[in-house]
Amino acid sequence: MNLKERKAFQEVNESYTMAEAIKEAQRCLHCKVPQCKKGCPISNDIPDWIHELKKGNLGNAISIIRAKSNLPAVCGRVCAHEKQCEGNCVLGKKGEAVNIGKLERFVADFDSDIELTHEDVVEKTRGKVAVIGAGPSGITVAGDLSRMGFAVEMFEMEAQCGGVLRYGIPEYRLPKEVVAREIRYIEKMGVVIHRNTHVGVEITVDSLFAQGFDAIFIGTGLSKPKSLEIPIWQHGKCISEGEDAIHCADLKRIRLATHFLRRVELISEGFMKPEETHVDKGAKVWVIGCGNTAMDASRTALRIGASKVDVIYNKGIDTMSALKAEYDDAVKEGVHFNWWSAIAEIHVDENLDITEIVLETKEPEKEIIRQTLPANNIIMAIGATPATKIVRTTSGLENDEHNFLITREKPYGMTTRKGVFAGGDVVGRQATVVHAMQDAKKVAEGIAQYVDAIKLLEAIS
Repeated sequence: MNLKERKAFQEVNESYTMAEAIKEAQRCLHCKVPQCKKGCPISNDIPDWIHELKKGNLGNAISIIRAKSNLPAVCGRVCAHEKQCEGNCVLGKKGEAVNIGKLERFVADFDSDIELTHEDVVEKTRGKVAVIGAGPSGITVAGDLSRMGFAVEMFEMEAQCGGVLRYGIPEYRLPKEVVAREIRYIEKMGVVIHRNTHVGVEITVDSLFAQGFDAIFIGTGLSKPKSLEIPIWQHGKCISEGEDAIHCADLKRIRLATHFLRRVELISEGFMKPEETHVDKGAKVWVIGCGNTAMDASRTALRIGASKVDVIYNKGIDTMSALKAEYDDAVKEGVHFNWWSAIAEIHVDENLDITEIVLETKEPEKEIIRQTLPANNIIMAIGATPATKIVRTTSGLENDEHNFLITREKPYGMTTRKGVFAGGDVVGRQATVVHAMQDAKKVAEGIAQYVDAIKLLEAIS
């Protein structure tokens, strides 16, 4: 990635200065019944830490935040604040809500920059837990259990931890150093991390139990793209039918959005070559889907040199799952949106490179409009399903027809295999980073209850 492209990926939202942060904090009414806290999936004690911030007690503020969150600098940047805490702020109903996300980011960044606070390491005598996957769910489970007195070891298949935080959210929204320092924080709490370790390939759940772990948490997220079948035409002939049929998955210039974003990050780290995005300079890119991942993929495609980026969505703007702020930023940067639309055909040349698409637009109560438009790349932001390597290598572990792991309510998050727990995307509870954290905190409690119970049974047997 050259210098110009690196500048394009610099963080777009600036932080507060100390004076600006305290001034904004002073707007908080410190409500007796705080609606902002009710709007936060992890029930962050927002008025309390803002009250400490406006008095200048930043150490107290970050301590209150970290009591509920293992990823404050991340949540301050990428949470859906307009739908959650800020969306419930009483000031927002009459004017402008307190900018809670930006304040949380300021406190977390200030704490990290000057190493303001240091959390005492709890003695690890309560049990031993393995965490598979170092994404938002895994980080939350590891941090919470470590604070409870469990010895926790994480197993991450990538060279860097963070999961979607590292490889799925672009640098301009979430700098990777922010993710890295949150990882360093849980390591200081005593969590041991094994990177470049692929559970289901190099080691198994059974081998982890053989090493003496009392419980295992699976938080591996989603990695297998959902299928998308669109007729492919080459020189006037449909080639997506018959024995030698060519499908969308066979075309190198059609990619899942999360895979595309991961490749861009790996290129920036020097692990892949720039051409391995398969998005050339001046390319015309079409993105299918209208969630936050589609916004990230669209804006990233522009940053690496695409000349035109269009989003295709089969419904109207009022039903998009992307945050309004993310949509507005995409529009400002030049992304075009096609509502009530879908790709009816893909046209390719003799090298199977995309040359055109046929776009069909069908607004309610209107006739279908068909257009043949130039195209070079298609990025699918339509979701994914879990990989099945761990299930295939673990006896007693079952998934449903969509490959999501089956879990129970008591103890919360335990799978069909005794002592194995799961949470987040891998069990089908797909949502935002903070929702993954919310679910993971409940699973951590379930793991603690389970391990305590088996330890008690061992003691009295």
